[in-house]
Amino acid sequence: MPLPIPPSHPDGALPPVRGPAQPFPRRAGSQMPFAGVESALSPFAGPGGPTARHTPLPGPRRTTDLPPVHNALICVALPGLAISTDQGQLTGRGLEGFYRAGRRTLSRCQVRVAGREPLAVQARMVAADRARFVGTVRASADGGPDPDVVVERTRDADGTERITLRSASARALRVPVEVALGTDLAELGSVASGRAGPELPASVHDSGLRWSCATGSSIVTADPPPADALASAGLLRWELELPPGGTRSVELRVRPGGAGPARAVGRGAMSPLTAARASGDDPRVQAFMDTCVEDLQALLLRDAAHPSDTYLAAGAPWRCGLAPAEALFAARMTLPLGTRLAAGTLRILARTQIAGPGAQCGLIPGPRRDAGPHLPPSCTATEATLLFPVLLAEARRWGLPEQETEELLPAAERCLAWLRTTVGDGTYLPDPHPGGPFRCETQAHAHRAALLGADLLDAYGRPGGEGLVQWAQETRTAFRGDFWAEDRGGGRPAAARAPDGRLVPHLGASTAHLLDTGLLGSGMFAPGLLDKVQTEQLARLLGGPVMDSGWGLRSLGAKEAAYNPFGHRGGAVRVQETATAVTGLLTAGYEKEASALFRGLLAAAETFGHRLPEMYAGEQRTEGGAPLPHPAACRPAATAAAAGVLLLTSLAGIRPDAPARTVTLRPVSSAPLGEIGLTGLRIAGAPFSVRVSRLGLAMVEEAAGGLQLGV
Repeated sequence: MPLPIPPSHPDGALPPVRGPAQPFPRRAGSQMPFAGVESALSPFAGPGGPTARHTPLPGPRRTTDLPPVHNALICVALPGLAISTDQGQLTGRGLEGFYRAGRRTLSRCQVRVAGREPLAVQARMVAADRARFVGTVRASADGGPDPDVVVERTRDADGTERITLRSASARALRVPVEVALGTDLAELGSVASGRAGPELPASVHDSGLRWSCATGSSIVTADPPPADALASAGLLRWELELPPGGTRSVELRVRPGGAGPARAVGRGAMSPLTAARASGDDPRVQAFMDTCVEDLQALLLRDAAHPSDTYLAAGAPWRCGLAPAEALFAARMTLPLGTRLAAGTLRILARTQIAGPGAQCGLIPGPRRDAGPHLPPSCTATEATLLFPVLLAEARRWGLPEQETEELLPAAERCLAWLRTTVGDGTYLPDPHPGGPFRCETQAHAHRAALLGADLLDAYGRPGGEGLVQWAQETRTAFRGDFWAEDRGGGRPAAARAPDGRLVPHLGASTAHLLDTGLLGSGMFAPGLLDKVQTEQLARLLGGPVMDSGWGLRSLGAKEAAYNPFGHRGGAVRVQETATAVTGLLTAGYEKEASALFRGLLAAAETFGHRLPEMYAGEQRTEGGAPLPHPAACRPAATAAAAGVLLLTSLAGIRPDAPARTVTLRPVSSAPLGEIGLTGLRIAGAPFSVRVSRLGLAMVEEAAGGLQLGV
C-alpha cells in the first residue's frame, strides 16, 4: 500500500517509513503559512544577498504572526512601497506606511480638516503604484447634513502624497488643515514581526519634518510650506481659502535622508518589458493584461553591481527581493514581452552559480520551502538550476541575440553538467538530501532541461547533447511505469517515489508540470514523460471537480485527507500552477479542460480588481460567490502577473523560432473568450501583433521583416 512521505527530520533525512497503523507525526514548523516566507525578514535581498551565498540552505522558517495583507492597498514601484488600509489615514498600526528599500520612511500620516477626520467614502487602486482615497467633511456648523468639503488623497509608491480639498459649498470657506506625521524608521521585517519600536522624535527641517536614528533618517517636505510646523507633536498646519466650488492642494514628499527621488525600473524607456495590450469580445481581457503588465513593471529591480541587468522581485510586501526560481519562472512566462528581462535575470543568476570542484558545482543557490503536507521541504536551488538552460533555450527561440546566448551558454552547460553528475548512474534526479524522495515535478523539470539543453548545445556545436537526449529517453520509458499509481479511476501520476520504490500517490497541481515540456524549434514542443493514455487521464483529473475549484486549480485535490483550502501547497489555488496546467493542456489538445480552468482564473482576477495574488483559497466556486483571499499572500506577485501574460498569449498559440525566422500559430480553436487581439508583443526583437477570430483562426497583423509563418 503506497504511503505518504512525512516531513523531513531537521537534518533533512527522511524518518523510517511507518505502517498504516502508525500515523506520521507532524514536526512543528513543517508548514509555512505562505510560499517564500523565508524572505520576509530581508525583503530587499538582491543579487549577492542571502540567496547567493554558497552555504548550506536553511529549512523553512515558521512564521504565524505576519499581519494580514489581503485587504490592504499596496502601491508598488520598487524600491518604493506604500501600504494602506481602505480608510486612507496612515495610523502607524500594522504595516501601514511608506517604505523605501525595505525601510519604513513614514508610518503615520493623519489628516484633519476643520478639526475633523474626513469620513472615508472610497478607496481604490488607480495604478500599480498609486491609490486614491476620498473622504468628506462638514466644515461649517450651519451647512446641514450634507458635506461641504471633499478630501481626495492620492498616494504614490515613490513617496508622494497629494491632498486635495474641493469645496461643495456655495460660499467661501476658510479651512484649517492639520497633518500629523511620524515614523519609526523600522525595517519591514521588524514591522511584520511586531518589533518596530516607538516613533522617533521629529525636528523641523526646511518646509517639513525630519526623523533620525543610528541607521538612517527620513524627511517629509510640503508644498506649499505649512504656516506652522510643530516638531514636538509631529504636526504641520495650513489655513486654506476655498472659494465656492474651488480646490486647494498640499503635496507631501517622503524620502530617506540623503536620497533623491525613487527611480522605479519599470518607469520610462529603460524597462525591459513592452507595454503589450489585449482587446476583444470579452471586456475583461484588456483590464487583465494592463494590470498584469503594470504589476510586472512595478516589481522590476536592478542588480546594484550591474545596473543594466534587471529582474523581477517575487512579490510585495513580503518578497521584494530576488527569489531565483520565481524570477526564472516569471521571466519565462513574460518572453512574449521581449527577451531583455530573461537575459538580465540569467546574467544575474549566472554570477551566483557555484563554481569549482564538488557535487554542487553548477548549482544556482536558492532557499528551501515547504512542499505541502505529504513531502519534506523542497530546495528551490534545484528548480532554478534546471530552469536556467530552459529559459535560455526558449529565449533564443523568442529572439535573444546570438551573442548574448553564447555568453550565457557556459553557465547553462554547468547547470546541465550538475544535472548529469547528480543523476549519476541512476535514472532519476534525487532529492538534495540523503534518503529524500524522487519528486514527480523535479523529474519533469529535469527531463525538460535535458531536452532543451541538448537542443541548445547542438545549435552551438557543443558536446553533451547526445548523452542528455539518451538519458531523457531512458527516463521517459522508466517514468511511465515507475511513477504511475494505478487505481479504480484509471490511475494518476504519483507526487513522488521513495527510494525503496513506494509511491506518494496524492493528487496535486504539481503534476501539471508534466504537461509543460518546453519549446523546441520549428514550432514543436518536446516530448513529455507521460504517454498518450496517461496524458489523457491527467487532463481528466486536472479538469475534474476534485482539482478544479471553479476559480483555478487546487494545489491538492479536495478529496485528499490533508486537503486545506488555505494550504499554500495543500489545497489553495496557486496562479502559476493553474497557468502551467492551462498552457500544458492546450498544447496537449485538451481545450475543454484548459478553457474551464482559464475562465475560472479570469473570473477570479475580476474579483481581485484584475490584480491576482500569488494564491487564494481553493474553496469550491458558488453562484454569486467570490474566491477567498489568503491573508498572507503577496499581491502583486511576479509569477501571478506573468501568468496572466502567458495565459492571454496562449490563446493565439504563438510558437516562435527566431533563429529560423519563423513563427507558428496554433490558436485555441474553441475561442473560449471570443475574438481577441494582442498587440505590443515582441518576436525576434521586433513588434508582433496577432488577432484570433471567434472561429479560432489567427491572423498576424504586425511582425518583423522576413519573419515567415510556419506550418
